[in-house]
Amino acid sequence: MSAIDDLPPLREVIAAHGLSARKALGQNFLLDLNLTAKIARTAGDLTRADVLEVGPGPGGLTRGLLAQGARHVLAVEKDARCLPVLAEIAEAYPGRLEVVQADALDLDPLTRLTPPIKVVANLPYNVGTELLVRWLTPRAWPPFWDSLTLMFQREVAERIVATPGSKAYGRLALLAQWRTDARIVMTLPPGAFTPPPKVESAVVQLTALPRPRFPADPGILERLVARAFNQRRKMLRGALKGLSPDVEDRLRAAGIAPTDRAEAVSLEKFCALARALEH
Repeated sequence: MSAIDDLPPLREVIAAHGLSARKALGQNFLLDLNLTAKIARTAGDLTRADVLEVGPGPGGLTRGLLAQGARHVLAVEKDARCLPVLAEIAEAYPGRLEVVQADALDLDPLTRLTPPIKVVANLPYNVGTELLVRWLTPRAWPPFWDSLTLMFQREVAERIVATPGSKAYGRLALLAQWRTDARIVMTLPPGAFTPPPKVESAVVQLTALPRPRFPADPGILERLVARAFNQRRKMLRGALKGLSPDVEDRLRAAGIAPTDRAEAVSLEKFCALARALEH
């Protein structure tokens, strides 16, 4: 597939508009339209879904999503330099692309999207993790989205899918795996981007579960996990001592040895401990 639409190659688009990726905005442009189309395909059937894309830049992934038949794409872009390029894409796909200049951390996308909703994005590196945590911790579950197909630095992707006992296992893995099925679906070398980052990237897909994998109060679980991994070298009886005067008894009630460290404790046992701390 040499082209996915009738628009010019991205290198020509970037040159014509004088665009260059800005480090301050966490930008690394993915220029291979074959790759952007492949990422769009991994998100599943888009023909009956609205898609939220954060940080479209010059629109490579945007074009992939539209070429794959996305019903409607809401592209949220902070960088005003990219708006003329995105306007050209919107003209080529009449009525299917809405571009909003905004900081994704400040925007409520729900007023502009109709379910079912998928989030597909090559997230800016400097806000990617914060956005993911927000999407994983809404006030109500299920969330507004059915699935997240997101590109991160490979190190972050590995933290999302990590298992107990590994160095990457921590708060992000627990938040993600409590309420979603998470898996790495693609890895990309630095050379796929302009400018090339210093690390590999990976695409993670998170599919929302209808309900959390194990029962637990979200607020208690989040505080518990944050405290446990904030001092991950400490035994849990020390790391969690401020949560309850009888924390050792509650650890044992959840099937956790007080001398265990956070990285050895499964999601199921963290949820059991959150329930033990409710009363």
